[in-house]
Parts: sequence; C-alpha cells; structure tokens
Amino acid sequence: MREALLTYEQFIRLAAFCGVFALMVIWELVEPRRTQSIGRGRRWPNNLGVVAVDAALVRILFPTTAVGLALVAEAHGLGLFNVLALPDWIGVVASVILLDLAIYFQHVLFHAVPALWRLHRMHHADLDIDVSTGLRFHPIEILLSMMIKLAVVIALGAPAVAVLLFEVLLNATSMFNHSNVRIPRSFDGALRWFVVTPDMHRVHHSIRARETNSNFGFNLPFWDRLFGTYRAQPAAGHEAMTIGIEQFRDPRELRLDRMLLQPLRGEAGRYPLGERQVEQ
Repeated sequence: MREALLTYEQFIRLAAFCGVFALMVIWELVEPRRTQSIGRGRRWPNNLGVVAVDAALVRILFPTTAVGLALVAEAHGLGLFNVLALPDWIGVVASVILLDLAIYFQHVLFHAVPALWRLHRMHHADLDIDVSTGLRFHPIEILLSMMIKLAVVIALGAPAVAVLLFEVLLNATSMFNHSNVRIPRSFDGALRWFVVTPDMHRVHHSIRARETNSNFGFNLPFWDRLFGTYRAQPAAGHEAMTIGIEQFRDPRELRLDRMLLQPLRGEAGRYPLGERQVEQ
C-alpha cells in the first residue's frame, strides 16, 4: 500500500486535476453564470503560468509531498492518529475534516494579517472569476501553505490515504467553487449544506470588504456558518457584483510579471474581520 501510494500519487492527482478542469471548462462554456468583462485569452495564459511557477517551486524546495510525510509519520508513530487506537476509517474521515478546518483558519489568517494579505490579494485581484482563478495563488503563499499543511499532517499523524484524498478534494473543489457556472438557486441552496458552491464562494471575491471577509471555506461549507463568516448572497447580486479588489484594477495587472510583484507594490490594504455576520 505504501509503495502504491508513492508510485501513483502524482498520477492520481494529475488525472483528477485534468478531469475536473476539463469538466468545469465545458460547463462554463455551456452554462456560464456571469458575462465576463475580460476574455480568457488575456487572463488564462497568466493564471496558468502562475500554476506552472507554483508547481516548479514546490517540486524544487520540498523533498517530500504531504503523502510522503504522512507515511514517514506512520512509520515512526508520530502524530495523534498514530498514537490513538482508532479504526482506520475514523482516522481517515477525521483527518480529512481536520485538514479542511486547518485550511479554513489559514485562509482567515491570510486575510487578517497585512503581510500575508499582500500575498493572498493576488488571488483576489483577478478581474473576473472562473475555474482558472481557483488555481491562481502567489508562489510564496503556496510555499507557506505547504509548510502549514505539512505541520498539520505530522501533528495529526494523518493516514496517507486521507492526505491524498484531501489533496484531490481540495484541488477539485477549488476549481469547482471558483467556476463561472450556473446552478439553479433552489439546488444551490441545498447543495451548499454539503459543499462550497460557486455562488457561495463568489461572494468572497466581491470588491466589498465585508463580502470579501466571508465564505472562507474551500471544501466543507459548515465552518463559515459555525464561525460566523457565512454570507448567503452578495448585496449587488451575482450578475452585477464587482469582482476583485480596489487596488490593481488596471487590466495590465493581469500580466504574470506584474502579478508576481504585487506583494511588493502599494499599501497592504485593510480587510479587517468584523463582527459575526451569519445570514440564512
């Protein structure tokens, strides 16, 4: 099992990525939610260029993947679930849930701390939102996220299967919930009790600070309701809402070189986390 996970991990992740990406691209073409103001031809080469830079840096700077570290922790009895005598399925389910909770808090942190917001705001500076936005993260943010994830994996002693499942789910749901796809509102209302939907997450990409600081979840939707950061709909409606942030609204900022330098430019900006704002 250990050898199979290490041998096929990259293939499984790549196959899932390509399959979900292709599905969301087709869905966006067939049933788009919003009319985009800037064409894919201008945004996608740069957004996908960031993905290539991110993947190369992770490959160069990290000698092991999260799955590999989980196998090391298991071999040495490190972490919570390698100490507790629990059925394997409980360790897998609990690890996926707790890893998702860690990502939720990490996301909140990247909004709350000005130095981290400088990195994360590149993701929000996209002037439209679609499947490619779900892949657009600054390389330094990706490296910090990787370090946080590795620390959580080793602390939990998460089973390697759980880590692989979480990685695939997180990548897939990030592409899904950033996609410019139309889901009937009645179905969306039911679906968002189980997974973060595109309409739910799109609120998070509003130019309005109060809306930007809501709906932080990527995968499981109930953290926002539990911690008071859930907002049902944008004030202006999905078709009329403005995507992005006040800074970097010139379309030239969509260029890869300018995106990578955004953390060094301008004020950090403030997106203070306000009072509880749960909506039904």
